[in-house]
Amino acid sequence: MSADAGVNLELLLNLDDVEDAARTAMPRVVYNYVAGGAADEITVRWNRERFSDYRLRQRVLRDLSALDCSTTLLGRRMPLPLLLAPTAGHCFTHPRGELATAEAAGAMGVTFGLSSGTHTSIEDVMKVAKAPIWYQLYVVKDRGVTRDLVERVQAAGAEAICVTVDSPLDGARYRQQRLPMALPPGVTYPHLAGSREPSSIQTLDTVIPANLTWKDVEWLRSICRVPLLLKGVMSGEDAAQGIGSGADGIMVSNHGGRCLDTLPSTIEVLPEVVAAVAGKVPVIVDGGVRRGTDIVKALALGAAAVQIGRPYVYGLAIGGAAGVEHVIRILRKELLMAMCLLGCAKISDIDHRVLWDRKA
Repeated sequence: MSADAGVNLELLLNLDDVEDAARTAMPRVVYNYVAGGAADEITVRWNRERFSDYRLRQRVLRDLSALDCSTTLLGRRMPLPLLLAPTAGHCFTHPRGELATAEAAGAMGVTFGLSSGTHTSIEDVMKVAKAPIWYQLYVVKDRGVTRDLVERVQAAGAEAICVTVDSPLDGARYRQQRLPMALPPGVTYPHLAGSREPSSIQTLDTVIPANLTWKDVEWLRSICRVPLLLKGVMSGEDAAQGIGSGADGIMVSNHGGRCLDTLPSTIEVLPEVVAAVAGKVPVIVDGGVRRGTDIVKALALGAAAVQIGRPYVYGLAIGGAAGVEHVIRILRKELLMAMCLLGCAKISDIDHRVLWDRKA
């Protein structure tokens, strides 16, 4: 856990600069926890690298006098098509943890996905929130505890629930296992307190996954009064079944490469999921977004918005709320610049035509 690192944020021009500064400022055990992935971390690399496989097609002399990167998602107007993905344990990174993150999200008008593994209760987060809070749900073994938690976060004001469907267990997180994290004094997991036994077990001799099925999704839809999104969908078949089970949105995600290594990148899977969804519900994608042009490419392939995870946690590490704001500002600036240079005055102008097809 670190306080603000005294970094001059204005000197950090892009998200690589932010991560470099955070790597220096963060204790090694914390940086490894945030940066690490599963096994050989190949999917972690692919998530970022595969964005470069898509080239952009520029148009010139367009009217850009009404430049606007705002959009609408699930009935909410957003200043840009960007959300803060749920990431666990912000107090590992900064003393004010999720409170600082929520303040930054509110200052920028950006939706913040609060993790089940938060160190701060949703009730306390809502006291400082000025932008929508979504809640990311892990379904625990005791379904009664899960029901109570769903009721609790809805009562607190969560505007959507995003159930993580891709991790019946954590996977081979070797970097994290070599340097295990310990909770700072006085820090807990306030939303996991009612769970009396682990949902999954991984030892050298025993592997027991958490058991979550489509029937559980249907049950969750029946008890949710807010939109229900499925986070961790990596195939068109699962996306279509998710809609059939009542999902109001699909999140294309490979858990940031933290669970199953050598899964494809999310940007590669996105077109298949978009085709299967066929416009019935919004599709959100996370994994590897580091540039404004990455946002453009995701939107051009059919995403309604993108999420970032690690980048804003690095911002939190070096500057608290101001650091998170700086990360969002960088991406907003880069998105607007890319739109200008592509000849797109508004988000709805971004479609498949901004991608260069070498066969055309």
